[in-house]
This record gives sequence, C-alpha cells and structure tokens, in this order.
Amino acid sequence: MEITYFGHSSFLIKTRDCRIVTDPFDPKTAGIPMPKVQADIVTISHGNGHDSTVSAASVEGSPMVFDWPGEFEKNGVRIFGIQSRGDKNQGEARVENVIFKFDIEGIQTVHCGELGSIADTRLLEEIGEVDILMIPVGGYGTIDVKEAAAMAKKLDPSIIIPMRYAHDKLPPSLAGKLAPLDQFMSAMGAEAVEPVGKLSLKKEDLAELELKIVPMSF
Repeated sequence: MEITYFGHSSFLIKTRDCRIVTDPFDPKTAGIPMPKVQADIVTISHGNGHDSTVSAASVEGSPMVFDWPGEFEKNGVRIFGIQSRGDKNQGEARVENVIFKFDIEGIQTVHCGELGSIADTRLLEEIGEVDILMIPVGGYGTIDVKEAAAMAKKLDPSIIIPMRYAHDKLPPSLAGKLAPLDQFMSAMGAEAVEPVGKLSLKKEDLAELELKIVPMSF
C-alpha cells in the first residue's frame, strides 16, 4: 500500500488493484493545487467544497463516489462509512461528517475527515481496530490539537498521519487559523520529524511497530 498527501484532508491510497482518493477539493477555494489523478474510489467525508461536482472535476477514471455511512466493497477494498459530527461549534453548517475506515490488504486505515468532536465510547467501538489513523489536528472547524491527541491515544494506531494543520503552502488567511504541526507533536510527547513525500508499507511492517507519527509533505 502506498499513500500520497495532496493537502487539507485529501490523500491518494494505492494498492495493487485499487486507487482511492479521499476528500478531493476545489483548488480555487482551497488555495492550493489539486492534481488530476486516476481513481477507482472517491470518499467524501463532508460537503464543504468536496461535493460530487468537485470530485468529477478533480478525479479521472469514472470513480465510484461514497459520501454516506454504510458498508461497501470495491476492487478488494472493504469500506466502512461511520457517521460523526463535523462542525466544531455544533452550528447549522457542516454538522455531518463521515469517518471512512478502509480494510486494505489487511491494514485498517481510518480517515477522520473534518471531525468536529472527539469520539465517544460508541463511536470508538464502531471504529474498532486502527493501524493507520489520518486525523485533523489544526482546529478551525475540526477537533483541535489536544482533542486530536486524546482521540489518537484512545484509538492506539501504529501510525498517525496528521492533516489539516498550518503550513506555509496554504494561503495565509487559512494557515493563520490553524494550529501548526509542532503543537500536535508536543501534545503527543513526540519530537519533530521531517515530512515524507510518500508512505509505502505492508501489513507485516506494522507487527512490531510502536506508535509512530508520520507527517507528509504535499
């Protein structure tokens, strides 16, 4: 399995038989480029700039689009959509979010989308086992640094991939509202590490792995 990060909450997850894109975004509103990419599956955790029209424009290959809770399977990948809250302030806008869990080559990968509140016991049980956790850490409409760290510790994954945090490639108007990555690293008691361009791994790579935070560049 190979993971590439596009920024915000968008990733490309590649297997031998499947290409998955999470939360493709509109470059005009996001302020960073969204590359054209082939995909078999697109998951959309929330409707804020990630609707089906945007997906069709950003992703090639007539992918199957999932944007609702439920259980699905395509090209050897099992997908579980789990309903959660997507508005940090519990306001009228963006109140729904779908956490997507992928069973990919035996690796349980969870993409939290724009999760707005830390998971309660019921949600944690529904998520279940996690090998790789993609989680927002910067606040501003999502869980903040402390909440992200608390949830990550409860889920106890082998690998954490932070997303949606302040970055110098983001427009200053957005970056200024997000917490920087080093705050999350500090909350996790971890030292700063250099972001990687791609993450490639197999199930057996996780067997003896202790918790590892892997920031990704875009």
